[in-house]
Amino acid sequence: MSQNLPSSLYLKVITPRNLLVDSDVDEITLPGLNGSLGILPGHRPMFVALGQGILAYRMADKEEKFSVRGGYAEIQPESVLVFTEISQDEETKPSAG
Repeated sequence: MSQNLPSSLYLKVITPRNLLVDSDVDEITLPGLNGSLGILPGHRPMFVALGQGILAYRMADKEEKFSVRGGYAEIQPESVLVFTEISQDEETKPSAG
């Protein structure tokens, strides 16, 4: 591992209807097809399919979470780009960031 790890991750969550998240965060939890994935700054690059579950992210001492219904995530050491659909009860949640 490199000594020069980024201190945060840039998270962008895109749904068919809007841009849900566009912010720097400290950590992210994604619902993978085979369980939850914890993403911290410096994570190795990967492309994953998402299952149904909770997408959560933390900024300082504030945590946000919402239910998603599948999708895909591109993970890089300094950023995570998520394409997903959110559950019907989450449709009116305002964007964070």
